[in-house]
Amino acid sequence: MTQPITFSAEIRQHQDINAAFVNFPFDTNELFGKKGQVKVRVLLDDKVEYRSSLANMGGGCHRLGLTQAIRKELGKTFGDFVEIKLWEDKKERVVIVPEDVQELLNQNSKAKEFYDSMSYTHKKEYIRWIADAKKQETRERRKVKMIEMLLEGKKGI
Repeated sequence: MTQPITFSAEIRQHQDINAAFVNFPFDTNELFGKKGQVKVRVLLDDKVEYRSSLANMGGGCHRLGLTQAIRKELGKTFGDFVEIKLWEDKKERVVIVPEDVQELLNQNSKAKEFYDSMSYTHKKEYIRWIADAKKQETRERRKVKMIEMLLEGKKGI
């Protein structure tokens, strides 16, 4: 593993919604040879690790998004500072589809084709939404709803 890029950054709120990010204070073109999105592995405060992307938000600034779940795990919110260690993530990102969901997708070729064409992030959102169901009835309803949404061309939950 190469040396991480380390920095401290303030957690900022995106507009007036419950979405957060930190500014990446370096030039991605210099570091990674990329001006657009850069896939990264991140370690926050030496305790929360996850895979994400640096997104070019214009004005020469890339940003790293911090989900509500990540902020909760860190015990931090807007205005707090976080210590960041970051590496470029070159491993392929694969979503493990549970067997029952895969069976349903296999029965619906149009929905499966659309699902297969989606980004890692959108696939992950669908599978997490189904996996997070506490009751089996909820899981079953969500699986059916997922197929309906895929057939409507909806990439996000």
